[in-house]
Amino acid sequence: MDRRSLIKQAGIAGILAAGVAPAVQAQTAVRWRLAASFPKSLDTIFGSGEKFAQTLKDMSGGKFEVSLHAAGELMPAFEVVNGVQNGIVDMALTAPYYFTGKDYVFAFGCAVPFGLTARQMDAWMEHGGGRKLMDEFYANYNIKSMSAGNTGTQMGGWYRKEIKSIKDISGLKMRLGGGLFGDAMHKLGVVSQNMPVGEVYQALEKGTLDAVEFVGPHDDQKMGFNKVAPYYYYPGWWEGGAELEFFISTKSYAALPKEYQAMVDAACQVAARDMTAKYDTLNPIALKKLVADGTKVLPFPKDFMDAGYKASMEVFAENEAKSPMFKKIHAHMRAFQRDQILWDRYSEQRFSLYMSSVKL
Repeated sequence: MDRRSLIKQAGIAGILAAGVAPAVQAQTAVRWRLAASFPKSLDTIFGSGEKFAQTLKDMSGGKFEVSLHAAGELMPAFEVVNGVQNGIVDMALTAPYYFTGKDYVFAFGCAVPFGLTARQMDAWMEHGGGRKLMDEFYANYNIKSMSAGNTGTQMGGWYRKEIKSIKDISGLKMRLGGGLFGDAMHKLGVVSQNMPVGEVYQALEKGTLDAVEFVGPHDDQKMGFNKVAPYYYYPGWWEGGAELEFFISTKSYAALPKEYQAMVDAACQVAARDMTAKYDTLNPIALKKLVADGTKVLPFPKDFMDAGYKASMEVFAENEAKSPMFKKIHAHMRAFQRDQILWDRYSEQRFSLYMSSVKL
């Protein structure tokens, strides 16, 4: 059996497991550019792009290379969708909900309030029909999507003052991801601000911001938020499992030979798995360090969680009334989520609760 046949019959998983390099000798060299919405200092998120590029280079014997560009190098962080859509770059590494200013449907490609966990998101996207629905929407922007990894359930952010009840939320100036979450928090009296993460520390330090939500212990520690906001709350109910995405130009992808397309798909899978595993490894280490340095880690008050849920459901209903596509995808996701929650009650939830109660 020749290598070309092996690729078609064994599939990507078989290729990676067997360590077989696809036949690329006859292919011409390909050079792509990737624009990220994140700084290079975020070794978890930006690191997914690095893992993707290196895997692709290795699989192609150096014939397919992707140059990586951090936020601000080729274009601002929130311009990468335009960059892919207009052919300035071949792909982007980003959080889809950054672009709800274009259409709120983008949020479903990343995270929505009281949405899916990391495993549930992966299942919905890859086998539950979510990827198909999202790519139908992304086609309007000349984009196809692939997972770049998932952060898992995020923290609820950093606050300059203690949050004892829902009353303490009103009037807060907070850096948010915008979109659905921003609208829900606005209903609770929060003044939402959407800005690139690189600008947040200074805003917190000066008091321009009262609070910021970003990701979790590892990334947040790198950004130094604990130095200017001592209270660290959980959980981030707006990001039960935030999916980062590779947005790939449909034109650039279609121009590739089938073997190169298969390599792109495989490299995305490798990078996505690597990012999620990296977060699960590094977050507990960083959390212990933050606590040792004096960070006060606290749960959100229940009345705030309840108010957030009510406000979020109102925001979903408002958007369903305005957008048939939003309604279609939201209904599909929630139906999938109900089954996932049912299964979780009999599997990981019960197991995790027990393991949290015993001494290892």
